[in-house]
Amino acid sequence: MEPIDLAEFEWKIIVRPLKIEDFDDLIALQRKCFPGMQTWQREQIESQLAIFPEGQIGIEIDGRLVASSSSLIVEYDPSLKWYDWKTVSDAGYIRNHKPKGDTLYGIEIMVDPEFRGMKLSRRLYDARKELCRQKNLARIIIAGRIPGYHKHAHEMSAREYIERVVDKAIYDPVLTAQLANGFSVQGLVANYFPSDTDSCGYATYLEWKNLDYVPEARRRFHNVVEPIRVCVVQYEMREINSFDEFARQCEFFLDVASDYKCDFVLFPELFTTQLLSCVEAARPGLAARQLAEFTPDYLDFFTEHSVKYDVNVIGGSQFVVEYDTLYNVSFLFRRDGSIGKQYKLHITPSERKWWGVTPGERVEVFDTDCGKVGIQICYDIEFPELARIAAQKGAQILFVPFNTDTRHGYLRVRHCAQARCIENHMYVAISGCTGNLPFVENADIHYAQSGIFTPADAEFARDAVAAECHPNVETVIIHDLDFEQLRKHREGGTVQNWNDRRRDLYRVVYYEDEKRQEI
Repeated sequence: MEPIDLAEFEWKIIVRPLKIEDFDDLIALQRKCFPGMQTWQREQIESQLAIFPEGQIGIEIDGRLVASSSSLIVEYDPSLKWYDWKTVSDAGYIRNHKPKGDTLYGIEIMVDPEFRGMKLSRRLYDARKELCRQKNLARIIIAGRIPGYHKHAHEMSAREYIERVVDKAIYDPVLTAQLANGFSVQGLVANYFPSDTDSCGYATYLEWKNLDYVPEARRRFHNVVEPIRVCVVQYEMREINSFDEFARQCEFFLDVASDYKCDFVLFPELFTTQLLSCVEAARPGLAARQLAEFTPDYLDFFTEHSVKYDVNVIGGSQFVVEYDTLYNVSFLFRRDGSIGKQYKLHITPSERKWWGVTPGERVEVFDTDCGKVGIQICYDIEFPELARIAAQKGAQILFVPFNTDTRHGYLRVRHCAQARCIENHMYVAISGCTGNLPFVENADIHYAQSGIFTPADAEFARDAVAAECHPNVETVIIHDLDFEQLRKHREGGTVQNWNDRRRDLYRVVYYEDEKRQEI
């Protein structure tokens, strides 16, 4: 069997500035989102792109425009009729755009109905928020429809409906998403769009405040580093009847990570062995190859759901057969739809004995929207040279999916992970399995206490443990990590392990692409 072509599974999702060539697609999208409402004229879009191109944003998936947003900058005036989008936006021509203003006004957001539920609006709101931070704007102001109101108009007023949505007693497809993205309701607008029968003509007026705003700053303020939020899954192994049942369990954790706005979610090594409980029993070597037959379904599922839930997923690891050779591979499913992979480089005696796994040959470091990260599968974290190589390549966090059967095995992973933090001034997150699979050989019992570890110094957690799970309980931990703190620690920490290496006495030498490399 040839290596799987990951390009066949990747989604190409891009958040980018709109351009005039998008006009026809933009109008088609508008008709799908707001049937019966008047569409933009070409002159309006041309004016928006000429005056404030950074504020006009689109999302495309596999080359297709599926979402967009438009905005302009104005000077905040409490007496301005913010609910009157025609007045505030110059009827969509934005000739009143003020580059030195302090408020970003959102004219419109659209998401193709076929792609709703994939949190594309969150990506657009995040792009607007980042624009605010870059340009040191104090706030975003928007007006939003309440298209679920017509279902309740006979039993409550629009004010009562909004209050119920804010209290989460009612779900509204627009307002609920706006509230989830940090906006607060400032007012109710009647006759916003009289033709909008779903909203009964009503809309809300909402505001998001930029906490990084610097009043009267001489230069535009840029928040250099934002915390990176990591979710670690401690996953319970249990018998299942199908891949769909496995997928439902995984989707639950992805939904949790997304609800908490995590940037990464980490699953354990070979948690996919759970799937062996729903196939005919076989000797371990054959069972591992049976498990590899699920790899296309596994890739499809995590690629789609990393995009849907807007989170970068380290999908534990899974067996892969390439040219009749069995590998243990961890896949990184980025939320832009692209995929990376890291082969396990050190194979334990039991993996060789029971499954016949072959080691990989290269330390990968992956670019993500949150910086450079590395993946080391279980046993690999017990070899300090690999973390040195990853750190040299720029990795600031190592993700370690592991799978251990006893506390002794777990402690080897944990203690080595903590050592790698100190040696390389990096974070390490580890994720393991709990529970039992009585009829799956070499994967029948599990022990784990997953955690997120830091260097040991005053500016980090007292015991160098940012967060950890209770042992052998299915749960998640979520924690914010500061990469800027790592940089400062490497340059000025109490000890500077990286800078104080005696390269005159010893070095790490490795080979990559047939070239000799030194650290």
